[in-house]
Amino acid sequence: MGTPSMHFSESPEDPFALSRGASAVIDDQGTVVGWSTRARELLGYPAEEVIGRAWQDLLVDARDLPVVRSVVVDAVKAGGWFGVLPVRHRDGSRVEMGFRTRAVTREGGGREWFLVGAPATEVIAWQRDRALLDGLYHRSPIGLVVHGPDRRVIRVNRAVEKASGVPAEAPVGRRPREFMVDEDAGPAEERVRHVLETGEPLIFTEQSARARHDPGRERIVSVSAFRMEDPSGRVLGVAETIEDVTDRHRAQRRLALLNEASARIGTSLDVTQTARELADVAADGLADYCSVDLLKPVTLGDEPLAGTAGPLLRIAFSPPEHRVPFRQGDTVPVLPESPQAQCLAERRPILEGRLSLRPEWYALDRRRIEIALGLGVHSLIALPLLARGLVLGVVSLWRSRNSEPFEDEDVAVAQEFSSRAAVCIDNARRFTQQQSAALTLQRSLLPSVASDLPAVEVACRYLPASGEPGIGGDWFDVIPLSGARVALVVGDVVGHGIHAAASMGRLRAAARTLASLDLEPDEVVARLDDLVSLLAAELESNTDGNRSAIEQVLGATCLYAVYDPVSRHCSLARAGHPAPVVSTPGGEVTVLDLPAGPPLGLGGLPFETYDLDLPEGSLLALYTNGLLEARDGDVDAALESLRACLTHTTEPLDHTCHTVFEALLPKDQVPIDDIALLVARTRVLRPQDVASWQLPLEATAAARARELITAKLTEWGLSELAFTIELVASELVTNAYRYAAGPITLRLIRTHCLICEVSDTSHTSPHLRRALSTDEGGRGLFLVAQLTERWGTRYTHDGKTVWTEQALPHP
Repeated sequence: MGTPSMHFSESPEDPFALSRGASAVIDDQGTVVGWSTRARELLGYPAEEVIGRAWQDLLVDARDLPVVRSVVVDAVKAGGWFGVLPVRHRDGSRVEMGFRTRAVTREGGGREWFLVGAPATEVIAWQRDRALLDGLYHRSPIGLVVHGPDRRVIRVNRAVEKASGVPAEAPVGRRPREFMVDEDAGPAEERVRHVLETGEPLIFTEQSARARHDPGRERIVSVSAFRMEDPSGRVLGVAETIEDVTDRHRAQRRLALLNEASARIGTSLDVTQTARELADVAADGLADYCSVDLLKPVTLGDEPLAGTAGPLLRIAFSPPEHRVPFRQGDTVPVLPESPQAQCLAERRPILEGRLSLRPEWYALDRRRIEIALGLGVHSLIALPLLARGLVLGVVSLWRSRNSEPFEDEDVAVAQEFSSRAAVCIDNARRFTQQQSAALTLQRSLLPSVASDLPAVEVACRYLPASGEPGIGGDWFDVIPLSGARVALVVGDVVGHGIHAAASMGRLRAAARTLASLDLEPDEVVARLDDLVSLLAAELESNTDGNRSAIEQVLGATCLYAVYDPVSRHCSLARAGHPAPVVSTPGGEVTVLDLPAGPPLGLGGLPFETYDLDLPEGSLLALYTNGLLEARDGDVDAALESLRACLTHTTEPLDHTCHTVFEALLPKDQVPIDDIALLVARTRVLRPQDVASWQLPLEATAAARARELITAKLTEWGLSELAFTIELVASELVTNAYRYAAGPITLRLIRTHCLICEVSDTSHTSPHLRRALSTDEGGRGLFLVAQLTERWGTRYTHDGKTVWTEQALPHP
């Protein structure tokens, strides 16, 4: 008999589809009245053996009969049943079958039962698939969106509804651009179109997702998509699985930000640059805007006082192109009500997740308030910059408009890289402090070269090595001597940095002291050698034999030269230093072959003086070895370049120094050794500015000296100085007459001052003494000291010269 007409799913995967399942009909008495071909295939019974027989006698094993009867009772009560039961096969074996049964009322009255069965394995698999499909839509934590062939949304599951806050039916029938923010909708639609047209699946593609109803809430989702097709290959649409990976993405981004911060913050030892790097990193990855405000002492390199806040200076703001209430360098007052004041007072981060911009945070005028409000700020983190227990300043991070509010995790990240930045800023501050101290020391040690010396015109260059910019062990000096002469000194202490600079300062001070004694160059260098030996011994006892500190002093070199503009005579001596270069106005450039001498501190070896006469306008170049070794270490080639630069003796000396540095130094590179260069152009005093007389050693010498001085000063137009100079010369000549032997030489020199010199053949040094009221003499040198600006004694091989200097009257 045929089966009654009923509606069952005809899905190819449905094991109960009429085309796949075994069907049978049983009447109210339990007799089989219908049997399908598929039933025969599954259970082995042909229709003629089954129809007309009771189902329990034929199809159920006796041991399973109680269970089956219990199911029948339930089915009768419910009008149908679905489940798995054991059935006896024709060959006697036991087969697990899944059944779906329903009561059917016949047209003539009475009731029959329509059964559809399938192997239990197929039914269970089908149930599992249906449960999976149901779970995807109702219980899965992963979002599911189904798009039709027109790319409109057909259905979304509960996970999408929960994550977005939008009812599941809201997106149905719409395209992404209709319910997503434009910049997010474009990639979403392109993704669906690509999968729909190509059939290529997408796996774990991450993108931003923001709904139009809440554009400030950004979620990062991982999307996988595939095209849906029926058995015939017809395209039915695209299915997307969407997983919210916002937390994971933010954690990765925060970790990447910390790595980036460690690489980008602290690239230099500059406070402002470090603050700018901090602001840029924060604005790039965590905030929309970031400002860094530091205490004023920090910006100057000073250490802030503990427990004091004080006004802040705006050091950096990022992005820099935005109009902001405070510009770099502005003073930013910290009002008690502000989060910045709170974070500084409590020394902890302050989070304002939801924030209405309050103008009272800052003492702003109306224009600045309008600018601040225009930024649309709604969330803030204020963090103190702490290093070594000291407050250096505050970092403020803002989010505005479409950005989500800051969270606690953001505070942790901001605190992490702000702490790193604080250490870098403190290191930069301390470096600035030390650098400032070192530069102050350096400036105090290096001379300010006078340009109006009667003996020479001078220009110099000083370039320290790359180790500590501005601080080095090379040194030079220009020392005015008596008789309008000048001493030129260049030296080199081994090493760089503040210790080398300190050693250099001691040597320079000693050289100046020795120069004031008007000693010969070889004698000056010899006494410097003795001093260095003493310093090395002192360092060895005070530094536990620290060889680097000792070698800095022991390895020092020096060149000392004295030039006399009256005689054009130049005397030089050196201790292991490079030989100077002389260029005459005639174009002859010579490296002077004066004895090298040992470096200072070796002791026991002699130094020699080298003498020569220099024509007026000659160039004398003194330098340290760093100049010759700066480019490639080829000293001979560097020396030739130096000689070529000195051929033009009439060029300005500053230009000559610049030419030398251009020729001998590598471009755009800091030298590895300190460099000092001193170039002097010799001058010669005019004969009419010098007057010299030989006086006999007799009682009338003083009177003769007064006559000569009066006449010469009248000739020079300096009559108003005549009385003073007459008295000074008279006292000096009288002393020479009383205590010396041989002829007396009187000399007047007119330069920027008036110089009076009295020379004799005695090596006995005159000295001041306090004369008693009963003494008839002893007041001469006291009068000389009172009437002149400076006076002193210098010794020569033939005797001594007592000299005085007197300022010229103003014209």
